[in-house]
This record gives sequence, C-alpha cells and structure tokens, in this order.
Amino acid sequence: MFLSLKEIKYEKLRYSLIIGMIMLISYLVFVLTGLAQGLAQQNTAAIKSWNVKQIVLNNNANINLTQSLITKKNSQQLHLTKKEAYIGQAPVVAKKSGLAKESAQFIGLESNQFIAKQVKLTSGHWVKNSQQLVVDQAFKTAGYKLGDHLKLNSNKTDYQIVGFTENAKLSVAPVIYGQLAAWQQLKNLNKSFKASAVVSQQANYQSHSNGLKTYSIQKFINKLPGYSAQNITFTFMIAFLMIISLIVIAVFLYILTIQKIQNYAVLRAQGIPARFLIRATLTQALLLVLIGIIIAAGLTGVTAVAIPAGTPMTFNLPLLTSIAGGLIVTALVGALIPVWTIAKIDPVSAIGG
Repeated sequence: MFLSLKEIKYEKLRYSLIIGMIMLISYLVFVLTGLAQGLAQQNTAAIKSWNVKQIVLNNNANINLTQSLITKKNSQQLHLTKKEAYIGQAPVVAKKSGLAKESAQFIGLESNQFIAKQVKLTSGHWVKNSQQLVVDQAFKTAGYKLGDHLKLNSNKTDYQIVGFTENAKLSVAPVIYGQLAAWQQLKNLNKSFKASAVVSQQANYQSHSNGLKTYSIQKFINKLPGYSAQNITFTFMIAFLMIISLIVIAVFLYILTIQKIQNYAVLRAQGIPARFLIRATLTQALLLVLIGIIIAAGLTGVTAVAIPAGTPMTFNLPLLTSIAGGLIVTALVGALIPVWTIAKIDPVSAIGG
C-alpha cells in the first residue's frame, strides 16, 4: 500500500489521466444503466403496479394487448374471482386547446375490480362515469389540471380529468384510466366485445376458454414492442464498456510496468520478493479504480438531482453497487497482465549485468 501511494503521489499527472479514464467509463456505465432502468420502468410501470401474475389474451393476438379482443361470449366461459380484472387498452392522443397534444395509452377498467380499487391517486377522485378520466402525472407536468376537459383521438366526446396518479406508464407513454364503456367507444366496438384482456394476481390462473390463451406476465412484458431489443442493446453496451475498461486498465498498467522494469529488477536484486511487487501492483490498480468509481458515483448523484423530471432515467442503488463491484473485478483482471510480467522479471538480465 505504501509503495502504491508513494508512486501515485510522485506521478500525479500520469495517474490522474488513468483515474480520469476510469471515471469517465464508470460514469458512462452508471448513466447507461440508469437510462436502461428508466426506459424499462416506463415500459412496464403500470403493469407492475397492478401486481399481476397472468394475462389472458385472444390466442390470435400474438401476445399483443393492442391486437387482442375478448368477446362477451368468451368472457362468459371465464371464472373470475376478486383476483381477476378486465382491462381494455387503446392508444390515444389527448388534445386540449392551448396545450400540446399528448400520446397516451387508454386503459379501461371496471370500477368494482381490483385494479381500479388499488390505483393510487395523488389528487382528485376515481372515475364515476364513462366521461371521466384519471391520468398519469405526466399530464400535470405538461400543463393539464384537475377539471380540464379534453378530446381523445377523433372522438367527439368531451372527457374530464378528475384525478391524477403516478407511476402509470405503458410502452413509454402515460396511462389514462377510464371505464370499459369509454374503451369500447374509443375502439368503435359494438356491445359484443367485453375487453382486451383479463389479468390475474394468481400465478396458476388459466382461462379454459376457446379462442383465449393464458400467458405469464413476464412473457407478455418481454413481447412488448421494443422492450427486449432495448434491454439487450443496453446490456451489450454496458458489457462492452466494462470490457473496454479492462483493456484500458491493462494497457496503462502494462506500459507503466514496462517503464519501471529496471526499478523492479533492482528491488528484486535487493531481495524484495516478487509477491510484494505483485501485491503493490494489484493494490495500485484497486486504488485507481476505487478513486475513479467514487468520483463517477458523485457525478451520477449530481446527474440524478439535475435531470429534468420527464427524463426516463432511474438510478437503482443496489444495481449500481453491483455494477461498481463488476468494474472493480474487471480492473483486477486487467492488472493480471502486468502482474505476470513482474513475476517473470530476471534481475540480472533486466539490469543488464
């Protein structure tokens, strides 16, 4: 430890550059992780707030809620308990004079079923008729207020905002909650259709109805448009950055080791064991990466406070801690190359004797 600190203190500029590189890579990894988490949350926040385990869709819908329709005939074959609920989904554009249009996902519910009962309101009250809406906080950020009247798509019905809720996002769009009757109207459906899907809080729920199929909620989430591709993309980006950090640390430490090869040879000739020099190199790598990660964590904290409220970014402390641990392991693996060089030093040949 003493040798490592002494060397870092003596070569301030050189080691500051290494720390800077590690800090930038760590900061980028943290920000990308936060962005990946934020986008994933905005894809699924509404679904996860329902705490459901299974979903029943039309078997021809390709596990797509937008393409699924359940008829009243199908619904009569379903056995629903207090742990099941109908949902009707439709993509909409909300319009109000003087405000920007907002793309959203309309979710129609039955007020006596569990989803409607557990929606947490930040203000206002739950809908009492098919012309009333509860909307995500994103609408408040966009300038909408309680009591505002708006139009949905080209529908001429005048809808009123009677409540706000939070963490209601689906496919990166804010959710608008209303009644199933309003969903039927928005989809231009006749009364022979009941809903888009049935969701259940029971992990073993099955539909047992012709024309319908039951899926786990995780399988349904994985099939959301762009969800899996987005997660895979971010995972690869983070993995490649960690590989880059390994290469950067290995190259820098190897160059430094080669530059100090005669110094190490002199120390070996004086009886300093190789394990002492190896331990000093590993300690040095650990110190460099720890300092870089700590600075990057500070910058990430500042970013979390400074980013606008609408930015799809979520910083999960346990996840970021595990990422930091991965970076530390990566740094130590990168230090093995110079360690191998030190272990093979021949004092006589290195000094030139």
